[in-house]
Amino acid sequence: MTSQAAVSFSGNMKKALAGLRRINLEGLRWRVFDAKGQVLGRLASQISTVIQGKDKPTYAPNRDDGDMCIVLNAKDVCVTGRKLTDKFYRWHTGYVGHLKERSLKDQLAKDPTEVIHKAVLLMLPRNKLRDDRDRKLRIFAESEHPFGDRPLEPYITPHRRVREMRPRARRAMIRAQKKAELQQQSGNETRKGKRKEVNADLSS
Repeated sequence: MTSQAAVSFSGNMKKALAGLRRINLEGLRWRVFDAKGQVLGRLASQISTVIQGKDKPTYAPNRDDGDMCIVLNAKDVCVTGRKLTDKFYRWHTGYVGHLKERSLKDQLAKDPTEVIHKAVLLMLPRNKLRDDRDRKLRIFAESEHPFGDRPLEPYITPHRRVREMRPRARRAMIRAQKKAELQQQSGNETRKGKRKEVNADLSS
């Protein structure tokens, strides 16, 4: 790991390489995920699928055949709705009344890698393989990482099938569009009528 990429990496090298010796890297692929602009939940589900090896035809629930996953630009991950202010992470220190909480917005400002790590970890099965799979996940807040000498493969997001709009919702949308058009036409007609009245007053 004493390569040029590792030397140029300015982050926490100890944390980036922690537990790497305990992983059998023979035959594993190094998949790179770019979290920039990605929705947190959908990104975490894709990472958990690759870590468990569910994208391989040789998948078995009792074997750890998942690949290494490197997540970049964790600070640019997105969420939908009002989760930035409404979603909270809670933990207890062990002392009486010391229930702590932190919003998603504050957690992204403090350590954005922990947001993706918790999302992926909660999607993994709670069994003996969970710790080994967790070691295969490497998350970085920026685009720099110390694994430049590895055969990296960018992960291509599969095409998402969007369900067609239901007939009732489509009819409601068409009605709303027609109503807006009628309101706009009536507004234009009233404006024309007012202009004609003003012109008649001026001419008289």
